[in-house]
Amino acid sequence: MRAIGVVAAILAAVVRAAPAGAAEITVLSTPSMQGVLNDLAPAFTRATGHTLGLTFEGVPALKRRIEAGDTFDAAVLLPAAVDDLTKSGKIAVGSRSDIARTAAGVAVRAGAPKPLVGTGEDLKRTLLAARAISYSPDSASGSYFLHLLDRLGIETEVKPRLLAVTGRSPVEAVARGEAELTVITVPNIVGVESVALAGLLPEELQNYTTFSVAVSANAKEPKAAEQLIAFLRSPAAAAAIRSKGLAPIVP
Repeated sequence: MRAIGVVAAILAAVVRAAPAGAAEITVLSTPSMQGVLNDLAPAFTRATGHTLGLTFEGVPALKRRIEAGDTFDAAVLLPAAVDDLTKSGKIAVGSRSDIARTAAGVAVRAGAPKPLVGTGEDLKRTLLAARAISYSPDSASGSYFLHLLDRLGIETEVKPRLLAVTGRSPVEAVARGEAELTVITVPNIVGVESVALAGLLPEELQNYTTFSVAVSANAKEPKAAEQLIAFLRSPAAAAAIRSKGLAPIVP
């Protein structure tokens, strides 16, 4: 809580010269940043008067929505998605800022024995032994997981035991006992009730993910969105980012 108070104090200095007037900032974000944004939203509101209207969905789905004309002020996506949307005129040129980076890990149900995942062979054996593995077919993590199975040479053996989850996190399926494990970015595991982090993927198979924030080319509240970006890139926000299993990218 003290860290959040420090965030508010420093943010007040960052945005002191900003024009008065509260705004609601519409934010579309990857679920990997949900914990960070939910934690920091109250401090941002106290410092600026602005509120955040948050929508969380997988990056591929959000990208399709933006391409189809959904309105928003700021988006938290993967760098490649931001760059593609900038080229197509949906994201304001020069507004992208990289804010956090994370690794992928294995989630299991809390209290269950933690399988070995520290080496490629350990991970391979764990995936082959799992009775059910959840994944999201419409997310960057889900796409990487399918690629991982192919890379390990076990796609044919594991595929019949995959549980495709839509409309919710595959971590939720693990928490409910519908699946034994899932492979996903660490922020989707840390702090989630009834699940635990079994371990990170081995370095040779690791998939590091960077998250970027940018302003819509047609933002209704562009100045407020820029204040949000300054907030997320401030050193004061770093503690909240770290607490959710991410590494802050501080200028």
